[in-house]
Amino acid sequence: MNNKQVVNKDMSEKEIDLELVKQAQKGDIKAFELLVQRYQQKVGGVVSKLIKDFHENQDVTQEVFIKVFKALPKFRGDSAFYTWIYRIAINTAKNHLVAKGRRIQNSDIEPSEAESYAGGYEKQNFDTPDQEYQRQEVEKVVHDSIDGLPDDLKQAIILREVDGLSYEEIAEKMDCPIGTVRSRIFRARDAVDNALKPLLNNTQMRENYVR
Repeated sequence: MNNKQVVNKDMSEKEIDLELVKQAQKGDIKAFELLVQRYQQKVGGVVSKLIKDFHENQDVTQEVFIKVFKALPKFRGDSAFYTWIYRIAINTAKNHLVAKGRRIQNSDIEPSEAESYAGGYEKQNFDTPDQEYQRQEVEKVVHDSIDGLPDDLKQAIILREVDGLSYEEIAEKMDCPIGTVRSRIFRARDAVDNALKPLLNNTQMRENYVR
């Protein structure tokens, strides 16, 4: 089947997933590549709940899709495809941390919440190769700039953008006034924006980037 016929405007997201899965189960590699494109961003976001390092996150995300590919024949559609792939992502990230002898934290995110989660900087699916490369460049700059922040700013922005805590929760966790939290997050975001400016000065990059 032509993959362009699989993805059409009259099908729901769930129907698209199921049709792509059926074709991938029959050996259609292009269909599986479309599934990867649809969920790579979200899976990377879920993995980042446990693994913050950019390059390590990329490696684990790739491992998730290798496992998905191997396990795909077992998928029967009893649950939504994303719920299924989400569980694989969480388990893969946990196993990675255990293998590294590290503590497991922030693993209580639900699939329904993870459905829309992809970190603070999100890009739509079905990227062209150029857009995918540019997105990865943006994400790397974002992660590197956050890693280079002072500890108080880094903690505040991660608690807000990655862990999804409210300002009140962050204030309690960091034992400081809400005004201080807002200031730290503002300064952190400003630092990230400044780090991104050289990339976004490129017209094509600016058109493809969505904040």
